[in-house]
Amino acid sequence: MEFRTAEPEDTPGLRRVLIEAFGRPDEADLVDRLRADGDIADSFVALIDRVVVAGVVFSRMVEPDWALALAPVGVLPALQRRAIGTQLIKIALAHLQTGPRPGVFVLGEPTYYGRFGFDVAAAAGFASPYAGPHFALKALASPLPAASGIARHAPAFAALE
Repeated sequence: MEFRTAEPEDTPGLRRVLIEAFGRPDEADLVDRLRADGDIADSFVALIDRVVVAGVVFSRMVEPDWALALAPVGVLPALQRRAIGTQLIKIALAHLQTGPRPGVFVLGEPTYYGRFGFDVAAAAGFASPYAGPHFALKALASPLPAASGIARHAPAFAALE
């Protein structure tokens, strides 16, 4: 298995993975809109025999402008529950620690994302349509520039609300 930063030629494979993983096109459409708007900060894929089998996308936050948003992440259904997504997220977060943005927000299962260092309490000071028990923040660098404020995702996310 190969894990790496996504390349332009991975776009169709990533789209296929997201549609199959979620059983609908919404998340794949979100990534297409983020890409068209120039809001993808980074994305990573897992490949088997040069075929994309998993992917994770990080987009720029409008506010705070020092943060990213992790969403979506998907693994082909036949390969789920084999830690591929876990490995991919760990590799991606390690790569992002060397970048210019010191924090990452996520909306997801707290137990799952907690194992990567995402903390619901750390996100609690940020007003967001996603605020609540599934909205978490991970510091890639410490200290973060702020512990409260507004958390506003890229405009493409509005279509999912």
